[in-house]
Amino acid sequence: MSPERFSRINTMLNNRQPDLTVCLDKVHKCNNIAAVIRTADAIGIHEIHAVWPDLDMRVSGNTASGSQQWVKTVKHHHINDAVSAFRHKDMQILATNFSDSAIDFREIDYTKPTVVLLGNERDGVSPEGIASADQHIIIPMQGMVQSLNVSVAAALIMYEAQRQRQAANMYGECKLDHYYCQTKLFEQGHPIYAKACKRKKLPYPAIDNTGQILADDAWWQAMRAPIAKA
Repeated sequence: MSPERFSRINTMLNNRQPDLTVCLDKVHKCNNIAAVIRTADAIGIHEIHAVWPDLDMRVSGNTASGSQQWVKTVKHHHINDAVSAFRHKDMQILATNFSDSAIDFREIDYTKPTVVLLGNERDGVSPEGIASADQHIIIPMQGMVQSLNVSVAAALIMYEAQRQRQAANMYGECKLDHYYCQTKLFEQGHPIYAKACKRKKLPYPAIDNTGQILADDAWWQAMRAPIAKA
């Protein structure tokens, strides 16, 4: 791994915000999901959530522009499953919804652990998601149309969260699990060896503080050995 690649991956890991996320409530268009993932990566969001009853969920690689390699999508079969996970992490749950109690999305304190629920453009957030929210939020609009594409709405809200967190100096210090960081450094810094490990069912080695592989002779011998034929 080059020093430049090592530095870039570490910078990304150091800026990830594991306590900030969005949850797409039955957003079915794969290009919208991919666009949200791409923005999430730019913001520094570690993973997004998607309520998707069908197991066969795919993300458009072209629209995501490779961001799906860096931002994990956690799938839930029902909004209640997602909400339980957020409650377990003590996150404030916000839902985009026109209601009497809704406030401007910029009035929220996004330095708190936060998840934003967004629905599809036809139905919006599900009734269960709306009921579970701690606060409803809206994006003020002055035109005739009172809704935005879900990926655009997500981007506006996420960038406001980023603005607040940058002002609070919440970027620049790694908050992710050490094992996860080591895995990302190996897979993305040494992709050929990572693929070989999967083929040969070898454990991933450690990565040192210069981005190089730390492994004993036995690991290297196993790496060089041909794959036994079945």
